[in-house]
Amino acid sequence: MAGNRWGSEMREKITKLFVAAAIAEACSWLALLVGMAVKYGPPDNEIGVKIFGPIHGALFVVYGVLVLAVARLHRWRLLPTLVALACAVPPFATVFFERWAARRGMLTTNPADSSRPLTPVG
Repeated sequence: MAGNRWGSEMREKITKLFVAAAIAEACSWLALLVGMAVKYGPPDNEIGVKIFGPIHGALFVVYGVLVLAVARLHRWRLLPTLVALACAVPPFATVFFERWAARRGMLTTNPADSSRPLTPVG
C-alpha cells in the first residue's frame, strides 16, 4: 500500500511540474519575443535575446521531458503526446494544451489506476 501511495504522490508532483513547465515555457516565449522586438526594433539591443534565449531553450527541453513523463504516468495515447510535444513550438501553445488536457481529465490521478502496471503484462 505504501508503494501505491508513494507512486500516487510522485505522479501528482510530476503532473504539477508539467503544469508549471507549460506556463513557464509560455512566459519564456513572451520574454523571448519581447527580447527579439527590442533587438530588431529601434532600441537595437541584444541583451533580451542573450538572456531569454537560453532560458527559453532550457524550459523547452524541460517541458518536452515532462510531457514524456506525464504521458507515461497518465497513459496517454500517442496522438495527444505528439500534440503536447508539438505545442512547445508555437508561442503560448503549451498553456492551451495544458488547459485542454486538464479539462479532459488527462492530468488527474485516478487511484484505481495506480495499481495497474505501466506496461502490458504478457
